[in-house]
Amino acid sequence: MDAQAISRAVTRLSHEIIERNKGIEDVVIIGIRSRGEPLARRIAAKIEAIEGTTVRTGALDITKYRDDLPAEAAGRGGAGSDINFEITGLNVVLVDDVIYTGRTVRAALDALMDFGRPKTIQLAVLVDRGHRELPIRADYVGKNVPTSNREIVKVRLTEQDEKDEVSIYER
Repeated sequence: MDAQAISRAVTRLSHEIIERNKGIEDVVIIGIRSRGEPLARRIAAKIEAIEGTTVRTGALDITKYRDDLPAEAAGRGGAGSDINFEITGLNVVLVDDVIYTGRTVRAALDALMDFGRPKTIQLAVLVDRGHRELPIRADYVGKNVPTSNREIVKVRLTEQDEKDEVSIYER
């Protein structure tokens, strides 16, 4: 995906979120650090442009909830979460760049519960590459990309990488 394709996907995701929630009155958007955060902010900005209303956004650090890090590494934390509003009773749209095995999303669900009890949790991803290990699926998908387990999907975003693109590489 080039910058234009990513922009179109963000626009489509934004419209789908508005439509499924029948507006954005009780919706908050939370990005999983690191690349889910800028995507969440882009989606929120697009929704604001469409609806004329600001959507609360936040960032979720899942480091200590991951099951693929040694306990001592997970305990160190990370950039920290930035959710300065109550999520109880709201529709939370969790945003990430790529969904693969589902383990990142599982960790994010655990982390999110530390902030309250949402009415619903919906998942939006830029890329779904398949190969789930857990029974988790995205509610909103920018692009389905069939891959093999030998491939790596790399998302680059201007906010962190100075350009927008999605590439696939062989391991």
